[in-house]
Amino acid sequence: MATPETTVGQVLLARIEAQAVVLAGLDDAVRADEPDAVHRMRVACRRLRSALRTFRRLFTPGATDELVTDLRWLAAALGGARDREVLAQRLAAEARELPDECEPQRVAAALERWGEAEYREVWPEVVAALDDPRRRALGEALATLLADPPLRRRAARKALPELSRIAAREQRRTAERVRTALAATPEDRSLALHEARKAAKRARYAGETAAPVAGARADRYAARMKAVQEVLGEHQDAVVAAATLATHAPTGGEPFGYGALYARQLATQETARHRLPAIWRRAAKRKLAHFG
Repeated sequence: MATPETTVGQVLLARIEAQAVVLAGLDDAVRADEPDAVHRMRVACRRLRSALRTFRRLFTPGATDELVTDLRWLAAALGGARDREVLAQRLAAEARELPDECEPQRVAAALERWGEAEYREVWPEVVAALDDPRRRALGEALATLLADPPLRRRAARKALPELSRIAAREQRRTAERVRTALAATPEDRSLALHEARKAAKRARYAGETAAPVAGARADRYAARMKAVQEVLGEHQDAVVAAATLATHAPTGGEPFGYGALYARQLATQETARHRLPAIWRRAAKRKLAHFG
């Protein structure tokens, strides 16, 4: 927990150091294609980038711009394999729940074969990213930042008031995105909901950063933002799955089964949209961001 002397800069650097350690320790696991290794490395990249962006005013202007860009690059390089893997697993699991007339096992098997082929097609991109000099430079840049942090004077402010202020700002940012998404036309809705999901994730990470010093209050904030992120993630996953089924459904399955799966994605999207307002109300309470 925070002491009166704890500064917001100290809290931020602790978060960056913890995630930098995670990132540095995963190269071998990713190369070996160990279960969940790509996902964990990608999440570490996202948490680091989010910390650098959310708390950017604590750093001297421009000091972290290149690092943010490199973290985005590495996450994107990892994302191709991870996204295809998750999509195929999700659709195959749903396929097994289809009625017998949809030939669920045949559809699921076709989806699994497709997912494996897609994963292996993009896997060389993951290895190439790890071998890229840019990957080593990223690790060195994180070490340099931690050894000689380019912090501004405001980083010396007391932690809890600053963390509360930042959490409230991210909460307002998410609220604006959620309002925009709920009011969007059908043509713009999916993109707007996706933007709201990204805002909720950034707010969640701000809560995670505060948790070591703010305790249960920050945990509660992060949990409620995570709930918003997850319902919006369900919507986005269904959007991507529907688009995949509509444009290049795997061969070898039953067309009727693919059609049933497509209909399920549309239903999932609608359900997620209807659930969002109630979940957001719990995350929108003003006192939620008061950690002090």
